[in-house]
Amino acid sequence: MALMLYNSMSRMKEIFKPREEGYVGMYVCGPTVYGPPHLGHAKSYITFDVLAKHLRNSGYKVRYVQNITDVGHLTDDGDNGEDKIQRQARIDKVHPWEIVDKWTRQYMNDMEKLRLAHPSFYVRASQHIPEQIEAIQGLIEKGHAYVTENGNVYFDVESFPQYGKLSGRKLDEQKEAVRVEERSDKKNPRDFALWKKAEAGHILKWNSPWGEGYPGWHIECSVMSNKYLGQTFDIHGGGLENKFPHHECEIAQSEALYGVPFCRYWVHNNMVTVDGVKMGKSLGNFKTCEDLLSKHSPEAIRAFILSTHYRSPSNYTEEAISATQSGINRLSQIQNELLELIDKNVGASVADGEAIKLADEVNEKIKDCLDDDLDTPGAIAAIYSFVTNINRFIGSSSISSETAKKVYAVIKLWAGDILGILPENKKASSDIDLGPIMDMVIEFRKEMKAQKKYDKADAIRDKLKSVGIVLEDTKEGVRWKRA
Repeated sequence: MALMLYNSMSRMKEIFKPREEGYVGMYVCGPTVYGPPHLGHAKSYITFDVLAKHLRNSGYKVRYVQNITDVGHLTDDGDNGEDKIQRQARIDKVHPWEIVDKWTRQYMNDMEKLRLAHPSFYVRASQHIPEQIEAIQGLIEKGHAYVTENGNVYFDVESFPQYGKLSGRKLDEQKEAVRVEERSDKKNPRDFALWKKAEAGHILKWNSPWGEGYPGWHIECSVMSNKYLGQTFDIHGGGLENKFPHHECEIAQSEALYGVPFCRYWVHNNMVTVDGVKMGKSLGNFKTCEDLLSKHSPEAIRAFILSTHYRSPSNYTEEAISATQSGINRLSQIQNELLELIDKNVGASVADGEAIKLADEVNEKIKDCLDDDLDTPGAIAAIYSFVTNINRFIGSSSISSETAKKVYAVIKLWAGDILGILPENKKASSDIDLGPIMDMVIEFRKEMKAQKKYDKADAIRDKLKSVGIVLEDTKEGVRWKRA
């Protein structure tokens, strides 16, 4: 079947057709790096990790761009409060860039441990200040933004009548989403900041035509996605909580500036709850990735997240995430059994035809699941059902090594490469440090030679050679290497 994605703009599933045949441009809102990555981050970025991998496996060349917000995200997620990074730096009594570097490294490390492939590249808001200033100037010139006496620049929402089309919040129906201070210099409480004047003591600031200041939160994503993916690109992803106002503001800025549609497909993942309650620091139910990884395997965490459709909320409980480990163990077991069967070089068997047919069928079924708006729960169910069926043949040793290769290839592709729930093969010799073992073997062989038991010394050398390890007698002693 054709790849279908639920488009938040049209509020329906649509056949995915990229702007340029064979190529996909995808932008995903990344983290604001002022604290530890948490389970909500994991859900979002695992979702888009799977989407990018499935697109590539489907034959597309994908440019996946993810931003790092390191300036401009205020504590109330609107235009009031303090910059989240500068606030954390003040609390920790360090420079803001120390906060940025610390939590960016933590984010990268946690995502790698969760077996995410990095995007094509990351872009940082602070490294694109000139481009943001240029875009703001363009919006002012086109009559979509205005400069206040205080040196702030706001987007004039009423100049863009389509504001609200993504979230469905019409201009005349919208209520003020955040408290606007009595002394606010906005013309309209719904207007949002493009540039904020830096108050005394504000560290993260740059020179601009309107004085020293820093960009608003929303403008960074418009500027960076347009720069690297074009004025119109294919997929914009992010959490459901970003739909309004963040993504709504991105659309207004970009389309007002360029006069063309901003993005073709909007893909939003739902939130994570903990024991049925929305996760939050203030509630004391905040689950960091580091804490989860100390108690659960990365495969179990991924399986927990992917067992719920990305557009549905995921409810975290210790019991739920622990339960996924049993399925992971089954995958690990069949992986080991298939690899052992492959090594045995077993000849053709009467059950080969049925096993290959099952492999072909599940290969198509999993692809169809992922083509259907990334139905990862359906894909995982299909994999586990396949494992149950294949176990019948392995238990009776009734399939050949060649068939085992084909069966393993299906499991490795979907459970391993795409979904990331297949544990790494711990039996792979390349993953084992042979140094200490080889030191003992070489010492034992030396003793055999000293006792003039040359036949045993030669047998050790020949046996090692048969498994791909070569011994070399040199003036400095015996060396070994992989063949």
